[in-house]
Amino acid sequence: MLDIKKIRQDFPILNREVNGKPLVYLDNAATSQTPQQVIDVIVDYYSNYNANIHRGVHSLSQEATDKYEEARLKIQHHFNAKHAYEIILTSGTTESINLVAHGFGSLLEKGDEIIVSALEHHSNIVPWQMLCEKTGATLKVIPMTQEGELDMSTYADLLSAKTKLVFVNHISNALGTINPIESIIEQAHKAGAAVLLDGAQACPHIKPDVQALDVDFYVTSAHKICGPTGVGMLYGKQEWLEKLPPYQGGGEMIATVSFEKTTYAGLPHKFEAGTPNICGGIAFGAALDYMNAIGFDTIAAYENELLDYATQELLKIEGLKIYGTSKNKTSVISFNLEGIHPYDVGTLLDKMGIAVRTGHHCAQPIMAFYNIPGTIRASFAFYNTKAEVEALITGVKKAKMMLS
Repeated sequence: MLDIKKIRQDFPILNREVNGKPLVYLDNAATSQTPQQVIDVIVDYYSNYNANIHRGVHSLSQEATDKYEEARLKIQHHFNAKHAYEIILTSGTTESINLVAHGFGSLLEKGDEIIVSALEHHSNIVPWQMLCEKTGATLKVIPMTQEGELDMSTYADLLSAKTKLVFVNHISNALGTINPIESIIEQAHKAGAAVLLDGAQACPHIKPDVQALDVDFYVTSAHKICGPTGVGMLYGKQEWLEKLPPYQGGGEMIATVSFEKTTYAGLPHKFEAGTPNICGGIAFGAALDYMNAIGFDTIAAYENELLDYATQELLKIEGLKIYGTSKNKTSVISFNLEGIHPYDVGTLLDKMGIAVRTGHHCAQPIMAFYNIPGTIRASFAFYNTKAEVEALITGVKKAKMMLS
């Protein structure tokens, strides 16, 4: 059982008002809020040991380096990577995906095929389209069903000896669908293809084990997991990371430099050119400490209670339709009110202090599939309450009355 009152005290932003109303923050799929324990780590860094890392001999640099590499170890252990050097610290999920896509630019050729799902965020579509334009490879799409699930029989048909890479999200940001990733990975590997999982929406709710999944690449962002913005992770199996060329050139990622030739550093520094987000990396580790102290099984059980209650109550509202009705989903509800634009509903909810996301959620192909301009998305975290769900229900009813 979660002590919700105590947990909410960890998040200072939850005490504020918006438009004269207590904040009801239900936009957690876009970014989670940050607990005081992580904020304190950020303040401590800039107050006490702000310095560049890895190259300094002075005490501040050594202390910052130790803290940064300790955070890498925390991330390794959290995701159960075999080696710490398989954890590449990036600016977030988008950069992580682009790093892999750039690397495959030297591995693919015309006639090769890569597979994406219809449930993807734009950041897991556009880089692969750019890769296909560069290499002449073909992009194929796993279609979705009305329930917001992947058509796995078609996926099996798409796989062939030409398939080099499969990339899907672990959980859909727009619909909350939890994809059958174990089956996706197993089938891809049988075809000889590598797999990249976009875990940005999964990591706030579950604790992925990359070795148990046998996934080749896994990416995520700290700001979805109670950490700061501007930092994230790419996990890659050692054999794959050694095959990929560096993504950027600069300091840190080199072994030796001359005007005749440069040699590159080993993992992970080969992919970490320039001064990193040092404070962000350290705070990423602190955020994982915070959430692990609560426990991901406990978090998931509580969030599922909120999801079930909100789903049940929203469906009582006449003219309301939920998109994404998979039985295997996390605490995200995308919905619309018949005849009312989602933006208008979101604007009115904001006036009531209720923060939801409206629009296509960087998943335009999903909206095109349903032939809608977008949805209203309420996404719940472990610090939300049943009372906040009730505030959402009341707010949606009021918005419907005002806009009908």
